[in-house]
Amino acid sequence: MKYIQIDFQKLSEEQKGIIIALLSEQGYDGFDETGEGLKAYIAAARFDEAALHDVIAPFHLLFEKQIIEETNWNQLWESNFEPVIVDNFAAIRAGFHDPIKSVEHEIVITPKMSFGTGHHATTYMMISEIRNLDLENKTVLDFGTGTGVLAILAEKRGAAKVLAVDNDDWSVANADENILNNHCARVTVRKMDKPGEGESYDCILANINRNVLMDFMPQLAQQLLTGGCLVLSGLLTDDEADILSRAGDFGLRLQKRMEKDNWLLLNLAP
Repeated sequence: MKYIQIDFQKLSEEQKGIIIALLSEQGYDGFDETGEGLKAYIAAARFDEAALHDVIAPFHLLFEKQIIEETNWNQLWESNFEPVIVDNFAAIRAGFHDPIKSVEHEIVITPKMSFGTGHHATTYMMISEIRNLDLENKTVLDFGTGTGVLAILAEKRGAAKVLAVDNDDWSVANADENILNNHCARVTVRKMDKPGEGESYDCILANINRNVLMDFMPQLAQQLLTGGCLVLSGLLTDDEADILSRAGDFGLRLQKRMEKDNWLLLNLAP
């Protein structure tokens, strides 16, 4: 499969966050932040140049386009991927990195299209919040699992059963591989475009984007057990009012919020 790389230069940190969020909604599923630049990736079959111009028009940005062959993809990610370290709690690294022994939980992944350095702020916040959750013997849904990192960490934190779902073939295959390599026994991965199949959960993790979370809020609220928590990220700070209003329509209230680099995490409860 071929991918298109879009290379932007001279963006502010705020612009990066906004562009990542907007392009994620257009089907871009990999991002690299490079100093003042940003590289965005999308499968060539899904690339729509007119739609790209519409998205970035308000920002008056220039970009360069490049075709990335599949054979070069792993090498590209290996040259850009850096570990994510959350205090002394958890670290996410690739197999070619040295072990990180100073953390409680270490997760080793194969960095593929479903993970991008542009999403480190949301990944960081989700991991930080998982540290505070009581998941011992609980059921967990990881909606939009990507690499499976949050599902893996949920098992390491004692979850009895974890369902990790994603609608992307590449993500499902990558999550399966990472779950196997991290010796998980209580995580199941399924390809789905909705949050589960009518089951209920003590905790739902959803690090996706505003539009998906707005659309699926009724199902997420319905599948959350009394006393449970719905942890959302992939959101910009400007999304907060809309998300909380939508959540309130289905009986969910804010328990906690976290903010990092213009990205937002919300912990909601029935």
